[in-house]
Amino acid sequence: MEIKQVFRTLSEASGVSGYEHDLASHIQDSCPWADEIKTDKLGNLIMLKKGHGTNPKPKVMLAGHMDEIGLIITKIEKDGFLRFGTIGGFDQRVLLAQEVVVHAQKPLTGIIGAKPPHIQAPGEQSKAVSMEDLFIDVGFDNQEQAEEYVRIGDIVTMKRDVLELQGSFMAGKSFDDRAGVAAIVECFKALSQMSHEADVYGVATVQEEVGLRGAITSTYGIVPDIGIAIDVGFGDSPGLPESDTLKLSQGPGIAIGPHVHPKVHARMVETAQEWNISFSLDPSPHPGGTDAYAIQVARAGVATILLSIPLRYMHTPIETLDYEDVKRTGRLMAMFIAGLDYEFVEGLTCF
Repeated sequence: MEIKQVFRTLSEASGVSGYEHDLASHIQDSCPWADEIKTDKLGNLIMLKKGHGTNPKPKVMLAGHMDEIGLIITKIEKDGFLRFGTIGGFDQRVLLAQEVVVHAQKPLTGIIGAKPPHIQAPGEQSKAVSMEDLFIDVGFDNQEQAEEYVRIGDIVTMKRDVLELQGSFMAGKSFDDRAGVAAIVECFKALSQMSHEADVYGVATVQEEVGLRGAITSTYGIVPDIGIAIDVGFGDSPGLPESDTLKLSQGPGIAIGPHVHPKVHARMVETAQEWNISFSLDPSPHPGGTDAYAIQVARAGVATILLSIPLRYMHTPIETLDYEDVKRTGRLMAMFIAGLDYEFVEGLTCF
């Protein structure tokens, strides 16, 4: 199975925070290597690959969030235009002139418009258009016509097909963090050819973009010994300091900071070096914005680490990555898991 194509399908599908249910079947169908698959009450998709060890077996949780940022209809104007707000942290500078899909009684294609620059007031042209001045135009003539299809609260997503750039580079929407979900599937595929003691739970979490909610509930239910969160990190591009970015095509960033267990970090780095898997160190002095935080502080605490796939233009419809970094991340996790035993897990409480 070509997981890169699965990643493309996930990217082009819709799944705003709180509305991820249609994604679960895509992911489930793409992972025949799981022994058990279930969905919990919040919507997290939990895939289990059983280990070959004797009880008690280590439990490892891999978490990549499947939700995307999106928009929500807040008002229907008398002339049929649709006003909206955001779900998650959209960069409003990129919204103008985007194609969108309004998920109404039937999917409606629209575009985001605003006042033309020719008739803007003095000084307006030098500023980003505010959210209050943006609207969605789907071609309705009046409010009555619009209300036949659209309701307040309907969800809106970007309409964007994945682009193949040079080499293994790709661009599209919602790579944050369906790249992490693809890395989990890559890991399961690699583990299918290995012997490993640990039970591995691969979780496509929900509602990360609005408060890490899926990671909180799924960790509470699984109670893992080790948690690995897979998300995206700021990829290198012009104008960004090298110290704040990860270079594309050089594998995942392995986080180091207060949310990372030092022994898990040391073993992850050793694994990458042993198997010649390229990586970058990713200092994280102020953690809290990824599923790693939610996993770390669940119940009595979990030994946690964060792997970041380098990504350019985060929270825009043209997020860009090198798919080889997704594969490297999946392979690194598989080799790390294959080397685990219960003795290592027991030693995590000793510093």
